[in-house]
Amino acid sequence: MKDLTRSSTISEQKSNGYRNERMRILISGTKSFSQFLKKLTHRGEAGFADVAKSVQDILKRVRIQGDRALVQLTRKYDGWKATPENLRVSRRDMEVAWRSLSREERATLNFAAERIERFHVLQRQASWSFAEENGTILGQIVRPMARVGIYVPGGKAAYPSSVLMNAIPAKIAGVPEIVMACPTPKGYLNPVVPAAAYVAGVKTVFKIGGAQAIAAMAYGTQLIPKVDKIVGPGNTYVATAKRLVFGEVSIDSIAGPSEILILSDGSGSPAHLAADLLSQAEHDEQAAAILVCTSRIFAAEVLREISRQLPELPRKTIAERSLNGFGAIFIVRSLSEAAKISNDLAPEHLELAVRDPWMLLDKIENAGAIFLGHISPEPIGDFVAGPNHVLPTGGTARFSSPLGVYDFLKRSSLICLSPEGLKKLSAPAMRLARMENLEGHRRAIEKRQGR
Repeated sequence: MKDLTRSSTISEQKSNGYRNERMRILISGTKSFSQFLKKLTHRGEAGFADVAKSVQDILKRVRIQGDRALVQLTRKYDGWKATPENLRVSRRDMEVAWRSLSREERATLNFAAERIERFHVLQRQASWSFAEENGTILGQIVRPMARVGIYVPGGKAAYPSSVLMNAIPAKIAGVPEIVMACPTPKGYLNPVVPAAAYVAGVKTVFKIGGAQAIAAMAYGTQLIPKVDKIVGPGNTYVATAKRLVFGEVSIDSIAGPSEILILSDGSGSPAHLAADLLSQAEHDEQAAAILVCTSRIFAAEVLREISRQLPELPRKTIAERSLNGFGAIFIVRSLSEAAKISNDLAPEHLELAVRDPWMLLDKIENAGAIFLGHISPEPIGDFVAGPNHVLPTGGTARFSSPLGVYDFLKRSSLICLSPEGLKKLSAPAMRLARMENLEGHRRAIEKRQGR
């Protein structure tokens, strides 16, 4: 097959001073096809190495200097006159922000919160136990974490949906204290963010962002309490900080750039799929928007639609760079091959834009969130569908899951032996202890035998 990487591209346009760069079309079995797949799986890795030293310095400063470092770093990076007194957003401030919204905006936040709660309440887990015939009791105690930290991005845009998606599962899990941190460039905090915190029942919010916010929640300062777990997405500095504090606290994941993969059999609307690809490309320059299609003709129509719709986006510059760096259309021979590519990439968002999505679903093994059919666009999942939009990225859906209630729970095993149970288990346990050359273990069991 001919490699269409160069010949099939979005045509360059210069209308209104806008130049539309190419988006790759790659044919299965070609060298460029396999090379780009490899590029996708490694995107974003260089960013961690680039900022690691700076992040380590920030973490050290906050750990040693506490609030003084927070104030200095916030003044430096966010550019406003922060003090220990004005870094905190009170519950009253949250309520004022909530009341400042229009009736329609308040109704929208309530609607989203209700749907997120309705979905996540089904993830609750309960303690359990069972008794063996000899009276031994075994089980598991499930308890919420005592305090968790939520990081909400706030540099380029406001994300009230991230507040709801992170805080509501924690509340359902029974976490008694939620600490939220959000950057405020030039001291400005968009009211939709504290308003969402008010809806979600968050009582502690700080106007702190970046690696310094992660450090404060991980180590604790006089102002900010130490948490047990930090969740929520952020930029490269935030992701690197989370990676470095893991062990001091738990984290949800190392969030990478957003991604969407669409599997198509050539049915449906090219305009719809183009819009779905652009919806992720507008996130940031490293976002990946990929279409895997069995029809060259349909793929070309999607490509033309992207060319038409891209100049209309307010964030067209970001989307263009994303498509130029990590956008592609793969032409494959069958949906089975498409499913294999999907499983290899393990995408954050997967759309099955085919005639029979439920049949294709049987072939899907790895994905963060799966959208079935032509009328299930990914952006609905970002906001109001109900399932969590905090998803594994960068191929980690091979072993990770969406954020949920279970992420805010801890489990303890329960073992209560009866005399008969001890007698039954002692001999095999002592033999295993001897097999592992752990004589102290064997003797601790033997002592219970009265020997």
